[in-house]
Amino acid sequence: MSRWIFEPGHTEAEFRARHMMITWVRGLFKDIHGSLEFDWDRCMDATFQGEIDATKVWTGEPNRDAHLRSADFFDVDHYPKIFFTGRATERTGYTHAKVSADLTIRGVTRPVTLDVAYLGEWETPFWVGDENRGTMRRMGFEATTTINRHDFGVAWQDKLPGGGVVVSNEIYVTVDAEAILEADLERTGAIEGYRD
Repeated sequence: MSRWIFEPGHTEAEFRARHMMITWVRGLFKDIHGSLEFDWDRCMDATFQGEIDATKVWTGEPNRDAHLRSADFFDVDHYPKIFFTGRATERTGYTHAKVSADLTIRGVTRPVTLDVAYLGEWETPFWVGDENRGTMRRMGFEATTTINRHDFGVAWQDKLPGGGVVVSNEIYVTVDAEAILEADLERTGAIEGYRD
């Protein structure tokens, strides 16, 4: 199996929650680091692992971001990282599959099933300044899932008249992942930027 490294500048996890029962609030995690073992001809043997820097949660509103980092939500002072590890479980189409992941938020690990679309592989140029270092193979995925935030202890809530809530329990998650072949990172000298 080939080892691929997530490209943190082009890998992100977006979440959305219902606010005040009537609209959506979206947030974003960038700075996702990890790796994937994957070959197209053995795609159902794929495995992956990684981590997300929860301290960098972004919704576009600084006061809300500070609240999300607090103990009411992600409690980043005690749990600055979100971890995930998983594997392919079922092929659902030529370029689609289900994967099973163990997701850890606030120190709580729960199984999550994601629907994944493989977006393909492309050979791309790599330059450092004016120097052509050759090419790197990249591939992309999009994954979606729904989680209940209370399963992970993300339980802050306020009630509205008539039985409504300020924040929905169900959170919709979309992950856009770009990965670069590790051998190409090493060959071009770019690997240093991807080491932990």
